[in-house]
Amino acid sequence: MSGQLTITQLEQKANEVRKSIITMLEHAGSGHSAGPLGLADLVTALYFRIMNVDPQNVDDPQRDIFLMSNGHCVPVQYAAMAERGYFDKQELLTLRKLGSRLQGHPERTKLPGLENTSGPLGCGIGQGAGYAYALQYLDHHPHRWVYVVTGDGELDEGNNWESMMFAAKYKLSQLVVFVDRNNIQIDGNTEDVMPLENLRAKWESFGWHVQEIDGHNIDSIIDAVGMAKAIENRPSVIITHTIPGKNIDFMEYNYKWHGIPPNKEQAKQALHELRTMGGKIRAEHQ
Repeated sequence: MSGQLTITQLEQKANEVRKSIITMLEHAGSGHSAGPLGLADLVTALYFRIMNVDPQNVDDPQRDIFLMSNGHCVPVQYAAMAERGYFDKQELLTLRKLGSRLQGHPERTKLPGLENTSGPLGCGIGQGAGYAYALQYLDHHPHRWVYVVTGDGELDEGNNWESMMFAAKYKLSQLVVFVDRNNIQIDGNTEDVMPLENLRAKWESFGWHVQEIDGHNIDSIIDAVGMAKAIENRPSVIITHTIPGKNIDFMEYNYKWHGIPPNKEQAKQALHELRTMGGKIRAEHQ
């Protein structure tokens, strides 16, 4: 873990992650923008403060497990991993290229440090529940944690709810799920496509411990995970309210950015916003 970083330093890391997301998507010419940008604070907090992981020992038997269920958001994971030192940041420019280790959806056998392959939506909670079951009942590793990120639109998939029942039945307290509640999916707003609310009540009715937080407040993310780890005899979900396209003015809240990358001019504008924090500071290169 990199627990010595301050909250301000973590926020700066998240900004670097967002810059990498824009750069790699523009270079690839395809991919998803809104979701990865919205998840940058959460994934940065996980890789740099919360999770017990070691880029130099990716198969450490004591490591925590991170599973990205909404695999189209994997650019944020690649960017965080590169920032953390799993591989050279220059490799980010190979995103979605033929033969690249950085596929458009995570492919476990391609890149050391990836714990799951995802693409078909709705699989991550089941993968996480299976891993947590093995940790608790087969391997008896009480101090390892399984963290899953799932999209809110992804909850339209019924197998999520089967997995939620399984996790509650077996009281998988080492499983922590984050729902990226950004209210968009590829066809529009979630509440127009398939209403999810009252989402908190749904999870509670399935036997989970539920918290709701601001997904851009790193302090809140860290505190919520601390609470989740203190809960015994049931799994935890943290409904993480985020802004799709976070910190890029022309992308924020716009579902049309769910599945498209920025072009060269849009990337230039986005990077300028990130470098200047929306005009609050002078750009690095002017």
